[in-house]
Amino acid sequence: MEYNIDEEKIGKVYDPKLMGRLLGYVKPYRAYILTCILLLLIITFLDLATPYFTKVAIDNYINGLNTPMYLFKEGESPVEGIGFQGKVLVRTNQIHGKLDKPVYQIIGLNGEYYLIKGTLQNYEGTSVSDDMGITPALTDFSGRYVLIRSGGAEYPGIRLSDEDLRVFRNYDIRHVFMISILLLIIILLSFLLNYIQVYLLQYTGQRIIFNMRKELFTHIQNLPISFFDRNPVGRIVTRVTNDMETLNEMYTSVLVNLFKDVFIFIGCIAVMLSLDARLALISFAVLPLVFASTFIFRNKVRSAYREVRLRLARINATLQEDISGMKIIHIFNRQKRQYENFNNINLDYYRANMRQLTIFSIFRPTIDLLYYLTLSIVIWYGGGNLIQGSIQFGVLYAFINYISTLFQPISDMAEKFDIMQSSMASSERIFMLLDQPEEPGDVHTVKALDRISGKIEFKNVWFAYNGENWVLKDVSFTVNPGETVAFVGHTGAGKSSIMSLIDRLYDIQRGEILIDGVNIKNINTKMLRRHISIVPQDVFLFTGNIKENIRLNKDVDEEKVKRAARYVNLDGFIQKLPRGYDEPVMERGSTLSQGQRQLISFARAIITDPEILILDEATSNIDTETEALIQDALRKITQDRTTIIVAHRLSTIQHADKIFVLHKGKIRESGKHQELLKKGGLYYRLYLLQYSDRNNEAVSP
Repeated sequence: MEYNIDEEKIGKVYDPKLMGRLLGYVKPYRAYILTCILLLLIITFLDLATPYFTKVAIDNYINGLNTPMYLFKEGESPVEGIGFQGKVLVRTNQIHGKLDKPVYQIIGLNGEYYLIKGTLQNYEGTSVSDDMGITPALTDFSGRYVLIRSGGAEYPGIRLSDEDLRVFRNYDIRHVFMISILLLIIILLSFLLNYIQVYLLQYTGQRIIFNMRKELFTHIQNLPISFFDRNPVGRIVTRVTNDMETLNEMYTSVLVNLFKDVFIFIGCIAVMLSLDARLALISFAVLPLVFASTFIFRNKVRSAYREVRLRLARINATLQEDISGMKIIHIFNRQKRQYENFNNINLDYYRANMRQLTIFSIFRPTIDLLYYLTLSIVIWYGGGNLIQGSIQFGVLYAFINYISTLFQPISDMAEKFDIMQSSMASSERIFMLLDQPEEPGDVHTVKALDRISGKIEFKNVWFAYNGENWVLKDVSFTVNPGETVAFVGHTGAGKSSIMSLIDRLYDIQRGEILIDGVNIKNINTKMLRRHISIVPQDVFLFTGNIKENIRLNKDVDEEKVKRAARYVNLDGFIQKLPRGYDEPVMERGSTLSQGQRQLISFARAIITDPEILILDEATSNIDTETEALIQDALRKITQDRTTIIVAHRLSTIQHADKIFVLHKGKIRESGKHQELLKKGGLYYRLYLLQYSDRNNEAVSP
């Protein structure tokens, strides 16, 4: 399966298959996730409780002086009440349902406060009478009695002194203080639970991404080399970095917090309906417009987001290519051309981002507009009812708070939608990479290869990198143990391909490749490569030090490293370095010469004493000063092992046991140096071309 992703086709907001795979990584941490969801449920309850208790403080206590009260004898009250003149007064909003008890109310009139029997909803314009009539219900009260007339009705009452009024207000102050303490506890508890939830969620998300990144990198290491021939490095790096970080945002910002949004949304609706159903339904009248706006936004932002991701992928690929080829850019003075190319791609990315931002800049103000529209409707309708006395101020205050809370997850939906959109695209790219088949590894018919003799056979081998564009066509040859053979030919003849096939960096389409008579497809790849070492033309050194670059991951001691370095004439150069074998190596060995890097690759190749050694143009790009050292090293490392050499410089292979001449994917000639010259064929012509500058006359065979 090819990994050439069409970015234009990526952009599903939600894909159940992808989500199922993503949730598979959550399973080891499901206890943590469930704990986070439980904590969010508690936190949501605490967040919703804050406006409710504020409403209770306002209506029941701050504005509670005029609330009607039931009169009880001492010891009969079902709840805590206000002790006054040997009786207990309990506000009606503290008791569910109606009781068959006398009802009293405190009213303010002309700067005085009166406790009257009965209730007055509106007592403006009433008069105070000095009528001394005493009703039985007030026989235990002392003070000056009054008669309040309102709407044709008379309400007997008693004028409250400052001390009497303080009894009622102290009750309110005490409960306001208690609610304040309760709110403080709720805030502190909410802070603590939020801290635990955020930390636990971030820890879980980081562990999930850590495991996914580790799995992805391990998988990349096991992919066949042909995969890297088809895919830019910048794109692969983006999968491990940018796309993984996007998934981290999904796990930490969307996956669990989505539950909180649902809890808040449902909780707000439930509380608002319980406080005042009519006002709640009026508040919800704007919600269809909110949902319609969200649906339109989702469709618009999807295409814009795909375009942004496409432009970003192009920027990453361009950056990787330009930075890797910076030396060539400088040598050929291509800075201006490369700048113009990057600037055009960068400008496309900027424009795509601006289009996406334009959609976001419309969506968020639209949600804000709908929020303020809802708020205006609530204030208009609720304020009118408050003036008429049909609802209390605390209820209106709570509604204003709950509307703000209700719209918060809707306002955040744009950000969560963006993360979700990005996560689905990133997960699709990551899973497409993870689904790439790895190079062949363990097989059931593995022959033990603790040691091999080094015999190599190609039997009718056909090979192509793509389709049927054959690089090798029906190639057959045999290399006996301990022989040194060479492959020569024009560029593109298939020399390096043969080297890659022996090490099974690629698999052939037809024929067989045998090591000691065993098909390499029946040999574990790692086991096979323990017996083969390759010295490539372009030596790659890792950031670290010289010792680690010789050893790589092989389990060898330092003395063996030094012995290998001495064997290939590298030790003298290393001893001159300030830190010797611990001398730092910069990226790709940029501070070392080509010859020094080549000698390091020789030491790296023979440190485990391989039975088969492959030299792929290993002497083509060396400086004159180091050439003698390398030639001496070559004579040493090719002794007593099967050696295969790919070379353009025919002087380096004249002593080979056999030379194979490749032309257009086929072996045209084979034999020793002198034998091939005498034939006067392809090898002879190659020899003439290479030495034409040194000889002015033809060289006879």
